[in-house]
Amino acid sequence: MKIYIHTDLEGISGIDSIEMVQRDNPGYRYSIERLMIDVNAAIDGAFAGGATHVTVLDSHGGGDNFDVSLLDKRADLDPKENKMWWGKLDSSYSGTFFIGAHAMAGTMNAFLDHTQSSASWYNYRVNGRKMGELAQWAMVAAHFNVPMLMMSGDEAACVEARQFFHPIECVAVKRGIGRNKAELFDLDKAVSGIYEAAKRAISLVGKAKPFKPALPMEIILELYRSDYCDKIANNPGVERLDARTVRKIAASYLELFPW
Repeated sequence: MKIYIHTDLEGISGIDSIEMVQRDNPGYRYSIERLMIDVNAAIDGAFAGGATHVTVLDSHGGGDNFDVSLLDKRADLDPKENKMWWGKLDSSYSGTFFIGAHAMAGTMNAFLDHTQSSASWYNYRVNGRKMGELAQWAMVAAHFNVPMLMMSGDEAACVEARQFFHPIECVAVKRGIGRNKAELFDLDKAVSGIYEAAKRAISLVGKAKPFKPALPMEIILELYRSDYCDKIANNPGVERLDARTVRKIAASYLELFPW
């Protein structure tokens, strides 16, 4: 039984300020160490639950966040050689986890809420429903008929996950205070919670279903400024609706982005 683990940084335990996810900040090194601790807990839990193979993707900011020397040696690290967001993910996997998730743009009291780009994306909707990166990743996995089984992140991300997926195992490791600060939960309990949730999540294989909005999908992206639309609007298949909004009709769950 194969499990694919997607990762982000904002929803990792021990990270409580915006500065800690910035690569040029002294706190970034500690954040990477916490990232590896959370990921390893999920890997360990997956194997304890019955997984026979676990692949992990370093996805925050395009990658280069993992300290591979700290990664559980049983895990298969996805190098993303095809330059796509999903790397090795295919239909041979029984489920996916999302470790370190954050809530979608515009969520109140959600630590570092955003959808893809906090600098330019304002709202992202699929078939009229506002979505974030949790749903986006679940749709990528659904292309390969792989369901979302488990996630960890802040409380707001857990609420969001339960709104989109059922059943799913969720672990909150902190609580957002506004956007740029968080109240951390006990680190040992956070890590043990990830392990136990990952272990339980294996039992959801065959019960959880892939997240599949109706195809073709209408994707509407609102950006913060009109100039952000200028380049995107010139891409094939993209229609500009107004100064800040573009629309695309996608025939596949892999066509999530209008560029």
